Amino acid sequence: DGNVMLWRADNGESVAILSGHSEAVVAVAFAPDGTMVASGSEDTTIRLWDVAEETLIREFTGHSNTISSVAFSPDGALLASASYDGTVKVWRVDDGTLLRSLTGHNGLINALAFSPDGETLASGADDDTIRLWRVNNGALLGTLADHKSDVTALAFSPDGRLLASASTDNSLR
Repeated sequence: DGNVMLWRADNGESVAILSGHSEAVVAVAFAPDGTMVASGSEDTTIRLWDVAEETLIREFTGHSNTISSVAFSPDGALLASASYDGTVKVWRVDDGTLLRSLTGHNGLINALAFSPDGETLASGADDDTIRLWRVNNGALLGTLADHKSDVTALAFSPDGRLLASASTDNSLR
């Protein structure tokens, strides 16, 4: 319905409804300090919300298809967005500046994850690959291509030494 719902985790009580997207919201992420939440929608926009005030801080535009994943850097200074347009974009949170647009997947991008040190960004797509990017300059560090189907989820271990990936091929790697 285009809304972001905030709920109390301890009792399931609805806390807030953040309205503004014109189509379905398919991706959300809290900032590391919990003060903001980012939402990505089928309307091709990313919205950044102030949790305490329940207000829109800014809207990020530049993708041409559904926003499938959003992720904050560990320090909360950057926001990454993935889209079915085949791009990953990295934005500065404080002013909404687009820092870089990363391309290279041959399919819809489904998942994003920042390494704990914030230096690497992983993206997974329905081209069955994971790409690793250097955050500060957008350089492609490598491609992991062991899945047999869409990569749907990514997570770095707390020490940053491991990356877990899930796929519709029914595997976790």
